[in-house]
Amino acid sequence: MRLNGEISSFLNEEEKENEMNSQSYSIGLGFPHLQKLVVGYALTSKKTKSFMQPKLQGLARNKGIIFVPIDQSISLYDQGPFDIVLHKLTGKEWRQRIEDYRLKHPEVTVLDPPDAIQHVHNRQSMLQDVVDLNQSDCYGKIGVPKQLVVKKDPSSIPDAVSKAGLILPLVAKPLVVDGTAKSHELSLAYDQFSLSKLEPPLVLQEFVNHGGVLFKVYIVGEAIKVVRRFSLPDIDERELLCNAGVYRFPRVSCAAASADEADLDPCVAELPPRPLLERLARGLRRQLGLRLFNIDIIREHGTKDRFYVIDINYFPGYGKMPEYEHIFTDFLLSLVQGKKKKRSMSNC
Repeated sequence: MRLNGEISSFLNEEEKENEMNSQSYSIGLGFPHLQKLVVGYALTSKKTKSFMQPKLQGLARNKGIIFVPIDQSISLYDQGPFDIVLHKLTGKEWRQRIEDYRLKHPEVTVLDPPDAIQHVHNRQSMLQDVVDLNQSDCYGKIGVPKQLVVKKDPSSIPDAVSKAGLILPLVAKPLVVDGTAKSHELSLAYDQFSLSKLEPPLVLQEFVNHGGVLFKVYIVGEAIKVVRRFSLPDIDERELLCNAGVYRFPRVSCAAASADEADLDPCVAELPPRPLLERLARGLRRQLGLRLFNIDIIREHGTKDRFYVIDINYFPGYGKMPEYEHIFTDFLLSLVQGKKKKRSMSNC
């Protein structure tokens, strides 16, 4: 493993000057002066560009956090040492590498465990966790749309839909989320005959009218941030009768513009109650074993307290989340504080 001194090769002259002047401040409550938090990151080039923005890196520097890119061409054991590792790469080889590293270096916080990430790459298993929570209280009820998994033979889909009692129109999504744009595309099937044109493996969900707005709930540890996004518009009976076939859409919640500043019906625009979201986030953190994810939620149009989770994504586009640089750096520092508290308690 490389020595701590080698980390300095990642610092430019400005950072070195900041380091020399750092005796005048501490990077967090209860932290000694001069302590640095080293965060290694293994991300795709696209994710690196969207996440590692100058505003994040600048704030992180001021808080004593150093982001270090992980070189995938050499062993993880020959890099670092790291306090935290952020990663979002696909493939069995990487999953095995990061899992081996996590097991051999329990002192390093790996965000997040590869097995837990793999769990939310399957749309059937990810939403089952929401079903298992069965959350219903005075603030509302959270479920998932009625759905059916089809793994092969598109000609069997119409009969399978009839037997399952699903009501048209249906939203079709790829069963596996593999990081590609195609895995985030969706289709809308209006009639029974068009169902056989779909391409398994996929998940079919009943379309729920929701006023054309979804709520994207970002979760960073215990922090929650909610934004509104435009979604597919409602479908009435007349439109259902006048349309036929399959309509394909890009990644709706990603491509759509923010709806936060739009002039919306107050009943549609009202955010889900905070206590409802906090309970859901707490339950899913426990069920999924993840600390970095987001939830796409819709409210059934015409209701005040009936919500559906339609998707869960690991390490989403935090760069689009308002104030993400403050939330994320505070989260990273809290991980170190938590470790320090555990060590203090174990020494008592």
